Amino acid sequence: MLHLLPRTALVVVRARRRPRLGIWEASTLPLRALPTDVDFAGHINNGQYFGLFDLGRFDLMVRAGVWDGAKRRGWLPVVQAEQIAFRRSVTLGTRFTVESRIIGLDERAVWFEQRAVVDGDVAVRAFICTRLRAKDGTPVSNEDVRDLARELGHDLAAEPVLPEWLHGWRSDIALPSARTPLPHAWGTPAPAGV
Repeated sequence: MLHLLPRTALVVVRARRRPRLGIWEASTLPLRALPTDVDFAGHINNGQYFGLFDLGRFDLMVRAGVWDGAKRRGWLPVVQAEQIAFRRSVTLGTRFTVESRIIGLDERAVWFEQRAVVDGDVAVRAFICTRLRAKDGTPVSNEDVRDLARELGHDLAAEPVLPEWLHGWRSDIALPSARTPLPHAWGTPAPAGV
């Protein structure tokens, strides 16, 4: 994903020049499928979508002012879980948009819905569960995230309610904390719902 670093820097620079967004508003990031995005079949590689969706989240967070506020506090974003579904291929050279919005917060995470859209039609949709971590690696509470949003002038009364099914999905696929041993052995199912 090293090839995404220059593209990420470009998205951040351009986002600073684009109209400001409310934290609950959707971001639209115009892109084109580049040779570094596609696989041997000539369409965007399934794994590459997550990198492209990172760009969409950067665009939204910079334009909402959250990126600079988080950086001042020493917070860094991490992804905890993600799921994706595909309707159609996006091929080399195709212009498309990455549509990104926050769909809610749970007790620990900030959730995004993101879509790759070609000519107004959804090609790919993903749900991304994210956290912010402090410099020392400790998780930032969502109350601290809300405090930052308030400080930036965002309307917390407009905060969306996370769809209930995502709570269940996250619980079903969760792995234990990184501080808990999880030895690898095929045939021994990893504990779910931890």
